[in-house]
Amino acid sequence: MPYMTDIFQVENQIHLVTNFRDLVSTPFKGEINAICWNRKLIGDFSEIVNKVEFSENMMELDQAELCGLQLSKEGKLAREILLNDLKLLEAHGASPILNLIRYYERDESFPLFPTDVYSYHVDRSPVPTDTFLCTYYGESSEILPNSQAEQKILVPEIRHELEKLYHGEEEGFESFLSDHFFDLHYQAKADANPISLGFGHLWRLAIDHPESQVPPCIHRAPKEKDGHTRLLLIC
Repeated sequence: MPYMTDIFQVENQIHLVTNFRDLVSTPFKGEINAICWNRKLIGDFSEIVNKVEFSENMMELDQAELCGLQLSKEGKLAREILLNDLKLLEAHGASPILNLIRYYERDESFPLFPTDVYSYHVDRSPVPTDTFLCTYYGESSEILPNSQAEQKILVPEIRHELEKLYHGEEEGFESFLSDHFFDLHYQAKADANPISLGFGHLWRLAIDHPESQVPPCIHRAPKEKDGHTRLLLIC
């Protein structure tokens, strides 16, 4: 059964930095496909989570609503951090959003091969870009070292089931896998050690795009605990 390790035990894939400038300017190279602005945040992020009322499984917390919350001193400190992170990323040209998440929708269309965010996966873009994320409250995301993962479409029994699902010409099978995002998903090897991304650290993850010089970073959303809400920044 895989167990969680922490970011300080993994040197070949993760590069740690101490400021935002280095986070966005340090190039991915070699095996490094995840860069972490390692930091310890102050403030009460749980107060922000508990002050927002919503009935859906998840919602986007916009800046106007965030600024309108009546907060304690500790809550205000947390809010300033959130607003500053949004400002930094927007100035960098990104489009960050804050999500409050009770749970994501599950993909039950193909039980052998769910393609929701709880599955280990990589992100893909037709243009050069990166994925940024930070967990401020609730269960944290995790990544899987590429050497400890296997692309699901290469697992014989899974590939066989996908071939049965496909009804087109043989030469179109690979396009079918890509069009349905099956090729983006991975499974952990038996001795894999997933890496918790922790709380408050701002991460930049490499994705699959035409100009990428490194393998994309394999990651997934955590299984949320019942009654708990995550506060996540992502773009």
